[in-house]
Amino acid sequence: MIVGEAVSVLRSRGGRFLRKTISGDDGLQPSELASANDHGLFGPASSAWRIHRDSSMFIGGLRALIIQTLHPLAMAGVADHSDYRHDPWGRLHRTSRFIGTTTFGNTSAAEQMIAVVKRIHEQVEGTAPDGRNYAATDPHLLLWVHATEVDSFLTAYERYGTGRLTDAEKDRYVSEMAEIGVRLGCEPELTPTTRAELATCIEGFRDECQLGDQARDGLRFLINPPVALQVRGAYGLISAAAFGTLPPWAQRMIAIPLPPLVDPLAIRPAAKALTKTIGWLMNSERSTVLEDRLLSSS
Repeated sequence: MIVGEAVSVLRSRGGRFLRKTISGDDGLQPSELASANDHGLFGPASSAWRIHRDSSMFIGGLRALIIQTLHPLAMAGVADHSDYRHDPWGRLHRTSRFIGTTTFGNTSAAEQMIAVVKRIHEQVEGTAPDGRNYAATDPHLLLWVHATEVDSFLTAYERYGTGRLTDAEKDRYVSEMAEIGVRLGCEPELTPTTRAELATCIEGFRDECQLGDQARDGLRFLINPPVALQVRGAYGLISAAAFGTLPPWAQRMIAIPLPPLVDPLAIRPAAKALTKTIGWLMNSERSTVLEDRLLSSS
């Protein structure tokens, strides 16, 4: 009995620590959550809910950041307008809130969050080191960020997520996320709605990608960020798993070699165990408010 209580306390504390690290002090409020009368943009039967509630999102999110550094104009916008070097957790908190609100929020909360991000994008513009102008409202750059995020979350879930998705569920996820991309400013006719279209879309950006100085700085930071000592080992494993899921062309460009069989024999089993543990901890602190609201009219 005493051992069980001790485990419960440790699990609860671990869950609170992880939630605060990811979401900060500005998480979703009960009034913003989806309900039985308003499932938000997707709803509990969606692939988006299934994937975005899984702890493989840690790996997918880092993978997205890694691959996004390889586009010079997108990276210039981050380097010039983001204080990621001094406030890395702030960026994580804002990203977490955006994904959480647009996925699990009611329609009004999701639309308000998208409007906030669009207003921020209007202020992000400048000139990249190669002399080209960039703007966060550029539909082409928005498509790059959108496509790499969707591909990263789906890829991470396929390798490290709980359960398996059917081909139809994978396509549905891409289609569901297309609504977010279009609402943010991607051109509807170019925004992928299937896995095949997603792969073609990302392939179309390959010639635009390169490992410039800003990308190298960003990658160095992502590999060795200022994280607390107690989570450094876990972060290193998540980082290795994220690099291991990158497409071969991106791995070659970044030039971080993984010895043969290290990923399948060492990294994958350890990362799967870690994401399972994170899920166990996070579920201890998962609020039942969302489930309650979905089961009752409000």
